[in-house]
Amino acid sequence: MRLRSLLFIASLTAALAPALAFAQGAAERRAPAQQSAVREGVLKLLPADSVTAHELTTAEGRRIAYTATAGTLDLFGQDGGQNAAIFYTAYIARDAGPDRPITFAFNGGPGAASTFLHLGLVGPKVLDFGPDGRDGANAKLVDNPHSWLDFTDLVLIDPIGTGWSRTVKADDASNYYNVGSDAQTMAKAIALYVAHNNRANSPKYLLGESYGGFRAAKVASALQQSQGIIIAGTVMLSPLLEGQLMFNADQFALGAALELPSLAAAEADRRKSFSESGQRDAERFALGEYLTTLAGPAPAGDAATAFYNKVSALTGIPQDIVIRNRGFLGDAYAKHSGNEAGKVMSPYDAAFATPDPYPESDYDRGDDAILDGFTRAYGGAFADYARNELGFKTEMTYTLLESDVSRRWEWGSGRGGGSRFQASATDDIRQMLASNPSFHLLIAHGYSDLVTPYGVSRYVVDHLPPSLAENRVSLKLYRGGHMFYTTAGQRAAFTADAKAFYAGHPAGTPAD
Repeated sequence: MRLRSLLFIASLTAALAPALAFAQGAAERRAPAQQSAVREGVLKLLPADSVTAHELTTAEGRRIAYTATAGTLDLFGQDGGQNAAIFYTAYIARDAGPDRPITFAFNGGPGAASTFLHLGLVGPKVLDFGPDGRDGANAKLVDNPHSWLDFTDLVLIDPIGTGWSRTVKADDASNYYNVGSDAQTMAKAIALYVAHNNRANSPKYLLGESYGGFRAAKVASALQQSQGIIIAGTVMLSPLLEGQLMFNADQFALGAALELPSLAAAEADRRKSFSESGQRDAERFALGEYLTTLAGPAPAGDAATAFYNKVSALTGIPQDIVIRNRGFLGDAYAKHSGNEAGKVMSPYDAAFATPDPYPESDYDRGDDAILDGFTRAYGGAFADYARNELGFKTEMTYTLLESDVSRRWEWGSGRGGGSRFQASATDDIRQMLASNPSFHLLIAHGYSDLVTPYGVSRYVVDHLPPSLAENRVSLKLYRGGHMFYTTAGQRAAFTADAKAFYAGHPAGTPAD
C-alpha cells in the first residue's frame, strides 16, 4: 500500500511538473515587483504582477503557446523613494529562447495609452468594430490571427499619466510631461524589463504610433546613450517627424503641398475611384504646379480658373472655398469635402464622413468621430480584458486618453526646439543610422490621414543621405487614415509587411 502511495505521488508530481515549472517561472518574473518598497498614494491600488498562460493560432494555422504578464515597473528617485509605477503588458512565446526578437510598443498623444496598438494591431486579441469598422457600441474582443507575436515578443508600455501608470504624488506627474523626461523614463522602463527578464541577448525593436513615432526616435537615442542598449530596428506608425511641415500646412506652401495628396486620396476613396497611379499623379501635381503656385504671387485670369478647378476636382472641396483660401486648404476640408451637406470629415481619416452636430457653424467644433467616437471603446475593452483574462484586478480607472497631458506637454527639452512647430525627429533618425549600422526603420502611413500626412514622412525619407538610408529605411502606405489598422484587411497587410521587415534581420524569425 505504501509503495502504491509512493508511485501515485511520483506520477502525480510528473504530471504536474509543467504547471509547477510555469508557476515557478511566474514567481521569478514577479519577484522584482514583490521586492519593491511598500507603495504609497494611488499606487496602493495596483496589484502584484499577474502571469497567465495562453495559446494563439496564427493566420497560417500555427499554434503559439505564450505567457501574458500584466504588471508594473517601479521608478525610484535619488533618495531611494518610489516616484512612479509604469504599467505594461508583455506577451512572450513559450520555449522560443531568450534571443527571440522583442518589441517595446507605445502610443503617442502625448497622453495616449498603448491600448490602440495593443487591441488594434499587435496583440493576441483585437477589438472588432463590426462590418463597417466604426461600431464602438457593439465592439467585441476577438482573437487576432495577425498578432505580431507570430514573429516577435511584445511589451506594451503606458507612459506616465496614461493607462495605469501613475506617480506617487499627483503633482509630480508634470515632471514627466516633456520630451526629454518622457524619453528617459521610457528608456529606463525598457532597461528594467530587459534586466528583470534576462533579455539582454534579444534583438530589440521599438514600435510607436503618432507622437509615439517621434517618441521612438527619442527613446532609441536615450537607450543608446543612457542605458547602453542598442536598438535593432524601429517601426513608426503614422509618426510625427517634422512639426514645422505638419502644423503649418495652412500657412506655408511646402506644408500645404505635402498635405494635398492625403486630401486627394480621401476624395478618391469617397468616389470609390482610388488607384495608386492616380495617387502618384496627385503627388506630382502637389510638389509641382501646386507648390510653385502657392509659393508665388496669386494666379489671375484663365490660369487661376484652371488651377483652382484642378484643386477642387482633386480634393472635392468646392471651387469658391478653394479660391477664398487661395489654394491653402488648411481645415477647409472638414466641412466642405465631397459635396456632402451636413457632414463633417475627421482629420484622422479625411474620407470618414459623419453627421455634423453643428451644421450652422463654419468651423468644426464638435468631437472627432474617430478619436472621440468609436475608438474610445478600446479603453473599456482593455480594462475588462486585463481584469478577466489577464488577472490584473485594480479599482484604478484605466486612462485611454488624457487631454491634460497634451495640454501640459513641454516641447522644449532635448532635440525638438521650444514648441510643437519645431518638434523634429529627423536628426535622431540620422544619428541612429550613422552610429548603428544594424539599425533599420519602417515607416507606415494611411493615405487619407490629415493628422500626420504621409507626404511629410516621404519628404523626410527622400532627404536622408542615400549612404545612410539605402536598403535600411522604407515607407509603406495603406488605405485608410491615422489608425488604418481598425479594418481587418489593412491590419493584415501591415502585419505582413512588418513580418518581412523583421525577417530581414538574422534573428527576426517566427516562433516555433
